[in-house]
Amino acid sequence: MYTVKRILFVCVENSCRSQMAEGLANALGKNILEAFSAGSKPSGKVNPLAIEAMKEIGIDISQSTSKGFNDLPKIKFDYAITLGCKDHCPFIPAANHIEWDIDDPSGKDIVFFRKTRDQIKENLTIFIKEKIDRRRPAYRR
Repeated sequence: MYTVKRILFVCVENSCRSQMAEGLANALGKNILEAFSAGSKPSGKVNPLAIEAMKEIGIDISQSTSKGFNDLPKIKFDYAITLGCKDHCPFIPAANHIEWDIDDPSGKDIVFFRKTRDQIKENLTIFIKEKIDRRRPAYRR
């Protein structure tokens, strides 16, 4: 039986990159992924430009909140993916750790947010194909 993989996306403030990654993963990985996000120093709010950039592709993250690690459910994560926070992110217990070096769009314009969103989407598409889809059993009629 195939089980849904749990992924935690981590960045510093949990207001831009990790929020977009969580929204994208839950949309693109429907029924195969369960995504969460958190920050080492959460800002307390999701950046309005992250919300706008995601809304442009039909994903609503307007009800999301900026969270710290203590706000996460007490579950085991299959993957912890850090989004360019390097030494600002503490070690997160997970079966697998991945670093995506993605520039922080905070303080930048909507064009930069779109670029960040698209880079996360590209990384996530490759991640699903290489790490998740190959582990799924073939569909049989």
